[in-house]
Amino acid sequence: MNRATLSLPAPAKLNLFLHITGRRADGYHLLQTLFQFLDHGDTLHFTPREDGQIRLLTELPGVATEDNLILRAARRLQQVSGTRLGADIVLDKRLPMGGGIGGGSSDAATTLVGLDHLWQTDLGEDRLAALGLELGADVPVFVRGRAAWAEGVGEQLTPVEVDEPWYLVVVPPCHVSTAEIFSDERLTRDTTPITLAAFREHGGRNDCLPVVTARYPEIRNTLILLNKFCEAKMTGTGSCLFGAFPNEREADKVRARLPATLQAFVAKGCNTSPLHALLNKAT
Repeated sequence: MNRATLSLPAPAKLNLFLHITGRRADGYHLLQTLFQFLDHGDTLHFTPREDGQIRLLTELPGVATEDNLILRAARRLQQVSGTRLGADIVLDKRLPMGGGIGGGSSDAATTLVGLDHLWQTDLGEDRLAALGLELGADVPVFVRGRAAWAEGVGEQLTPVEVDEPWYLVVVPPCHVSTAEIFSDERLTRDTTPITLAAFREHGGRNDCLPVVTARYPEIRNTLILLNKFCEAKMTGTGSCLFGAFPNEREADKVRARLPATLQAFVAKGCNTSPLHALLNKAT
């Protein structure tokens, strides 16, 4: 068997807005959001094994093995497909955990898509997206790899074409628990649903922002700072904040004016995930 290693990106995403429109009986929140990818993220390296073992050779501090989405995704794909193959997996981690830019979800999706390709299990996009949903509400959009208008709990996806600006993404020095934000009594859960056309014309907000800034002064202070240079927004439940710019140079100019102690990066918005752009080029 060819033991060549397959290296694939696990890109970040931004929620360009996030409205909470209701809550289901099971506690899950109903929402509307627009996902767009960034050409910046983690990288995963997959080397096939014939003995069926799945090993993650990179330790993630604070993440128990059984909670690791990469291992859970690989084992679920192995189980569903019936393959006898395994893999050694190495993760180059660049995306912050608890940042609202989809690091863990993107890693899981790249694992599903990458191992489906490597093991030649050929489950197809719909089945892989369904497996992804078992792992987390944000995983399917990464599996499908197209910027999307999302509803339901985030799994009802409609591909969209939107502008692809450059973004400055700032990472405040804190980790936000999504579960804590969604369980906060102050969270607004009755925003009236809007249409894509209405969003294009009027924009949208992030309903989680007031709760997050009340709980995390680091995010509130960073938001105030970033708003001096651009219209600052928060992605997901945070902690990452972002602003859009017409080109890389303008985004870099603002990054250079931020405190050196504040983690930040500049990336291009993408309507096609870098993962899918690479795989499409290879086939």
